[in-house]
Amino acid sequence: MHAAHEKILILDFGSQYTQLIARRVRELGVYCEIHPPTLTIAEIKAFAPKGIVLSGGPASVESPGAPMVTPEVFELGVPVLGICYGLQLLSKLLGGRVDKSAHREFGPANVEVVASRGPFAAFGRGTSLKVWMSHGDRVEQLPPHFVPIGTTPSAPFAAAAHEHKPIYGLQFHPEVVHTAQGREMLQSFLFTDCRCKGDWTMKSFIDESITEIRAKVGEGRVICGLSGGVDSSVAALLLHRAIGDRLQCIFVDNGLLRQGEREQVEALFVGRFHVPLKTIDARERFLSKLAGVTDPETKRKTIGYEFIAVFEEAARQFTDAKFLAQGTLYPDVIESVSVKGPSATIKSHHNVGGLPEKMNLKLVEPLRELFKDEVRALGRELGMPDEMISRHPFPGPGLAIRVISDITHERLEVLRKADVIVQQEIAKAGLMKELWQAFAVLLPVQSLGEMGDERTYENTCAVRAVTSVDGMTADWARLPYDVLGIISTRIINEVRGINRVVYDISSKPPATIEWE
Repeated sequence: MHAAHEKILILDFGSQYTQLIARRVRELGVYCEIHPPTLTIAEIKAFAPKGIVLSGGPASVESPGAPMVTPEVFELGVPVLGICYGLQLLSKLLGGRVDKSAHREFGPANVEVVASRGPFAAFGRGTSLKVWMSHGDRVEQLPPHFVPIGTTPSAPFAAAAHEHKPIYGLQFHPEVVHTAQGREMLQSFLFTDCRCKGDWTMKSFIDESITEIRAKVGEGRVICGLSGGVDSSVAALLLHRAIGDRLQCIFVDNGLLRQGEREQVEALFVGRFHVPLKTIDARERFLSKLAGVTDPETKRKTIGYEFIAVFEEAARQFTDAKFLAQGTLYPDVIESVSVKGPSATIKSHHNVGGLPEKMNLKLVEPLRELFKDEVRALGRELGMPDEMISRHPFPGPGLAIRVISDITHERLEVLRKADVIVQQEIAKAGLMKELWQAFAVLLPVQSLGEMGDERTYENTCAVRAVTSVDGMTADWARLPYDVLGIISTRIINEVRGINRVVYDISSKPPATIEWE
């Protein structure tokens, strides 16, 4: 897709940072895709990359079965940048020597520039660059025709370049924020060596997507399940711009939503953007199915099955519908073709499972090439209000997995009121954009409390706030004590049914972001 765009090919050797490389490249206005290193030379040529990046990876290039790439990539005349494992791999394949490092290097290091070339083109000889290392092997001898362009006391070949060809290797990670001038290094490679122009913008994406959606859908009608989250909302607005009223959105109120969510969705899509929207009130139906259910996975499955049943009933009313829209993002696509193979399912996913086949619908996934931050940029370009764009992720099963016991109408109401206070105070403190997620959890733990002269025996509320780049890993947020204090005081004073508030200081891993 996007044949008109210049493209960078990233071959993924399993590094936890591979997606970060892609995001950094795209932030610089250059379109790129991640593919497994098993691509044949014919497939690479067909992709027609302006440059190739070999990612890092956890394996040792000397281990049996270590992921490899065809050495022909170095004969294409296309600039190549090997990062960490990528440097070791190109060294091994082109006749150098790689060995176990005397000690595994992980963390900050200072690289001295010995030649202003390739990724180091913007830095003068002798410049000291603060970088982030993460490797167990190191290059002991460079391949023929390669010269060092950067060294550290423990890695004489921390950065290397071919004498004549635009082939480079870095022993460190330029894509992580801890490498202070990593952006400039990638910029030099992309714009000087690969001669990219930087023509990847959300504005151009909208124009191209509209053309593609119209070509695919023709005169057909598209059904879109709207959740109120960022992904489905942006997908719906993009589709509406492409095909107008031939888009039919369906919003299922399952009774597990945040306070005011249904009204907000209706006001935005019907009132502001005039998108055809059918709201299904299925609150009682979901609550009766969930009565007495406490196991988290059973909750998820029950909600998933019921959603499909409700959605299918609603969608059948639109007999001329030929397509189902989903807000699939690029990380979901990468997961299914990653070098590590499809990842283990930790929790049931909440996309609309087997609906397309069941209802004989074709899928439309207008966001499948985008990362989350690009989806937000696209939303801004489409005129979505900032409070919708900067919303924190909300789980498919909704508040059902934040009530840590069986679901009742009363418990949901208590949790909603507590959660609104968390959202209000986080927003008031200006912390919304710094956090990946912040929310309240209702625990099945009762404890003694005192309210005035009365003794109470009520529930405990846990507050969870985390920082993260992509939700794959997360750290608990160091919220200011005064913000935590206000949240706690307000919840205890204003929410009948809670008399104790605790703060969750677990990171992911080993904990998950959600409690269930």
